[in-house]
Amino acid sequence: MFRNKLKRESDTMIKNGHHGASVSEESVSNPAVTASGTEKRKRIVQLWCDGCYDMVHYGHSNQLRQAKAMGDYLIVGVHTDREIAKHKGPPVFTQAERYKIVRAIKWVDEIVEGAPYVTTLETLDKYNCDFCVHGDDITLTVDGKDTYEEVKKMGRYKECKRTQGVSTTDLVGRMLLMTKAHHSNMDNSDYQQHTDNFGKGPKGHSPWTGVSQFLQTSQKIIQFASGKEPQLGDTIIYVAGAFDLFHIGHVDFLETVYKQAERPYVIVGLHFDQEVNRYKGKNYPIMNIHERTLSVLACRYVSEVVIGAPYAVGKDLLDHFKVDLVCHGKTEVFPDKDSSDPYAEPKKRGIFRTVDSGNGLTTDDIVQRIIENRLQFEARNQKKEAKEMAVIEAMRRKEEEEQTQGAVQADVL
Repeated sequence: MFRNKLKRESDTMIKNGHHGASVSEESVSNPAVTASGTEKRKRIVQLWCDGCYDMVHYGHSNQLRQAKAMGDYLIVGVHTDREIAKHKGPPVFTQAERYKIVRAIKWVDEIVEGAPYVTTLETLDKYNCDFCVHGDDITLTVDGKDTYEEVKKMGRYKECKRTQGVSTTDLVGRMLLMTKAHHSNMDNSDYQQHTDNFGKGPKGHSPWTGVSQFLQTSQKIIQFASGKEPQLGDTIIYVAGAFDLFHIGHVDFLETVYKQAERPYVIVGLHFDQEVNRYKGKNYPIMNIHERTLSVLACRYVSEVVIGAPYAVGKDLLDHFKVDLVCHGKTEVFPDKDSSDPYAEPKKRGIFRTVDSGNGLTTDDIVQRIIENRLQFEARNQKKEAKEMAVIEAMRRKEEEEQTQGAVQADVL
């Protein structure tokens, strides 16, 4: 069943177009495109980003969004498990999982599997990239050297702003803190104990590893959304859930949902934090509703998001969004507060479908990976912190020396 283009109310619905490769293969191989018959040809600017992309969160996505805005075609290099273990410590996700989740980020046009840990001019030239883009933090090798030193010296490096309020250190701390109040109790002594273990070196906090609270803004949502309304001939598909710690299991599910129609328009309903905690318990959700919104919006298979969707997929929701198909995965469906089936209405209409992505990974599984390897991850983060603090100290000494030399030269003059 297909629908005409819809007029939507702008209350809690976030539009989110499909950001695939924005330039054709022809324009990439021949870096010039014609704006018109009389205008000059415009050169395609190709960009390079690289990283571990382990436990990918909306901070990673925001970095790639900013990078893509600096050019036309974004290539992302992802390191192997062996390289990460050598320089940082064991990753949480396998390289195959990390490759796939980076491909699902809508601003990424192409990925390079097994990219070298140290970024060189040779790598940029090999993939015809004009320059490399990285956040305004620092990435160090096992021996404490800046991995972008060479491209910085040659003027082939640009920086984008790090997303405040989220870090892998913070997320791990939340997972280990088994309480319902971790979103609001950042000053809680138990929380501080965990984050101290993961993000505190012998000489204080690194500004790149420390924990801070995320503050959602309408501007950030607009930056992530920037999408289109459904068009004539689109099949409107609705899915709902927590989508907590957005991971490869979610990506595989949403890709499977996306493939249910020739022209899919996928709407994701996100439940409020209190609702998620009602049916999942423990300390869930790990990420609050604002963080989960950005994480889902960054996925290329998602068209729009309903923030704070009702748990029961009822008549009003289905009619309002003109839903053609409702999908759910193989995970357990928890009853509503009144013990009713939340999918009773779409089942009655004959538009409910259970889909199997072939990936049974859950947020629970990720939390277990962290807990079971807690000591390893603590050591990894403390090692990273110590290297960063050493660099900060070296930078401080260099700045003091330059100031001293400047003062001496001024006295001479």
